[in-house]
Amino acid sequence: MNKIIIIFISIFFLNYATSNAEVVKNFEVTGNKRVSEQTIKVYGEVEIGKNYSEADLNQVLQNIYSTNFFSDVKINLKNETLFIDVKEYPVVNQLILIGEESNRYKEEIKKLIKLKQKKSFIKSFLVNDVEIIKQLYSSLGYNDAKVEIKTKKNDEYNLDLVIEIDKGNLTRISSINFIGDKKIKDKRLREIIASEEDKFWKIISNNSKFSENLIQLDKRLLSNYYKSLGYYNVKINSSSAEKSKEGDINLVYSIDAGKRYTITKITTNADSIFDNQIFLSLKKSYNKYIGEYYSPFSIKDLLEDIDILIENNNLQFVEHNVEEILNDTNNSIEVIFNIFESQKILVERISIIGNNVTNEDVIRGELILDEGDPFSKLNLDKSVAKLKARNIFSSVKSKVSDGSSKNLKNIEIQVEEKPTGEISAGAGVGTNGGSFAIGITENNWLGQGKRLNFEIEADAESLSGTLGYTNPNYDLLGNEVNYSVSSTSNDKPDQGYENSIISAGVSTTFEQYKDLFATIGLFASYDDLRTDGTASASLKKQSGEFSEMTAKYGFKYDKRNRAFMPTRGSVYSFNQQIPLYADKNYFSNTFSASGYKSFSENVVAASKFYISNIRGLGDDDVRLSKRKFLSNSRLRGFDRGKVGPTDGTDHIGGNYAAAVNFEASLPNLLPETTNTDFGLFIDFANVWGVDYDSTLDDSNKIRSSTGAAINWISPIGPMSFILSTNLSKAKTDETQSFTFNLGTTF
Repeated sequence: MNKIIIIFISIFFLNYATSNAEVVKNFEVTGNKRVSEQTIKVYGEVEIGKNYSEADLNQVLQNIYSTNFFSDVKINLKNETLFIDVKEYPVVNQLILIGEESNRYKEEIKKLIKLKQKKSFIKSFLVNDVEIIKQLYSSLGYNDAKVEIKTKKNDEYNLDLVIEIDKGNLTRISSINFIGDKKIKDKRLREIIASEEDKFWKIISNNSKFSENLIQLDKRLLSNYYKSLGYYNVKINSSSAEKSKEGDINLVYSIDAGKRYTITKITTNADSIFDNQIFLSLKKSYNKYIGEYYSPFSIKDLLEDIDILIENNNLQFVEHNVEEILNDTNNSIEVIFNIFESQKILVERISIIGNNVTNEDVIRGELILDEGDPFSKLNLDKSVAKLKARNIFSSVKSKVSDGSSKNLKNIEIQVEEKPTGEISAGAGVGTNGGSFAIGITENNWLGQGKRLNFEIEADAESLSGTLGYTNPNYDLLGNEVNYSVSSTSNDKPDQGYENSIISAGVSTTFEQYKDLFATIGLFASYDDLRTDGTASASLKKQSGEFSEMTAKYGFKYDKRNRAFMPTRGSVYSFNQQIPLYADKNYFSNTFSASGYKSFSENVVAASKFYISNIRGLGDDDVRLSKRKFLSNSRLRGFDRGKVGPTDGTDHIGGNYAAAVNFEASLPNLLPETTNTDFGLFIDFANVWGVDYDSTLDDSNKIRSSTGAAINWISPIGPMSFILSTNLSKAKTDETQSFTFNLGTTF
């Protein structure tokens, strides 16, 4: 009986709606001053000759309101004529900002707020725009900014909008502290977070300015770091910001690290529709992580292995997820990868919004999904992750909605752009002398997603500058292309020579296979070496102007758990440089390897190997500027550039250089309030070989040293100390048992 009543009512209303429909033959608009009748017709999607029901008229009304041109709209269909009466919003004739002197921030405010010059004035936007401006200033460290918006009416249809801004005082972070069961040294945690304490040497840094966005970023970084060490249930319980009398902020993070979990079992649960033989090869990958501490990076690596298998076997409409089962009794985790068939859904349309500066093709070039591809939540998440990794957006979100048919989906990628320029400077004073460096980087040049950087470095004897340009995704192929120009001047009066080197190069880097990266490049240089009467006879023979063009290629196999502060894994690299044209022909090879292992939260050991050689071809000798030296990081306890063969009293470098390093960080030996890190090291190295004069000693002898490295955040800036003792050396080597460096990057 109820079913019959429902059907009857439905038929009644259907007949009623149909009987009230009317054909539109004419169209009239009243009340419009600046918006034409034709524009209203287009935006309202009004069609002459169409039969309009009540629902159709409501849709026209919504369409016209959505233009934000009108404060009131009335629609009436009578005698086959559609009457539309509108009342227009007044127009913002001028948008005036008072209280902000920077044109950059003025433009940023105008871009962010909804009320625009020459656009409609909609009063309901005022409250939201005030909040947007306050949030902008909060992100800059002005947390007490006051914003007031006033209107000055010119006539009934035009007004001026005046935004008065009082930024207030800048709020800086005076101290950062960590409390609770944190298990990690405070100094290490300070290196993880983005926030920095306000110090005089941090004058350029934005991260010493307090903002809520920065605090939320800190909490995410801390959570991710702890989880990467196996603290699966870490809780960053709270962050408190106490304001001092001076108006600065004391930040306190409360951390409960919880238990540290080990992976004891990894299995694959594949749907019966798939051939299980496909996934048997995963067992070898699983075994590498069983017994290790849990890390999201490990899970990510295994998911990539699964994706490769799916792609190689041409499986489509496949999804997978991760199930993690915790056992608190023995602090273990069982990991299950569920692989199943997904719905056969295709991507109909991908829309990009929020990119006011960045070109749309930059964003689409990072997407794994494309229109017409099978829809995969996994590939969508990967696409979002790739966009975040570009470091040109403060936020990247995705939204999925139904398409025009049941098996289609529309994707909306929402990005929020952020300032992409960076400036850094550093200064150092030590027993090796003083140095200064400054760098400027733009990560989204002209909105094209390309990087432009300039660096200059100077010390007592040299001045160098480099200009670089990088396209991270050349021609949307995923290959990185680098262009560089550099100039270096060396003036060494103690050795009786000076030289100037100008060079330029182009190279490309791409991932050939998983974790294996290849680099190919071409480089050209001009070297002008001049000597005086105090130079040795051998150096005088090398005096002159030299030009060359070389090819360089290399490979890097990177299996570290992360590039920044790795605690596990290894990285290997090899590169070779060969001449295409050179006044002095040579070839050069370099191989390096590093391995990392964590013994506890605060003890990480590293072993490193490095070897490099350069040899002249035919009768050509290797020029002075090309000869091999070792940096202080590869051979500690020796004076920089004062190891290896000598020509008279001048150290000239060798044709070969090699180093083996073992080092480990140590738990705190002093209270954490001292902000001090300790480490031990032992180095073995050699610099040898002289090709241009057979009478010179090639200095083929193993050098070695051991000691302690200390890093201290002092009241006058970050300081590093090396205390070392030489175990073996050549008689011509110059040693340093104590070195220090004062300086930072900000």
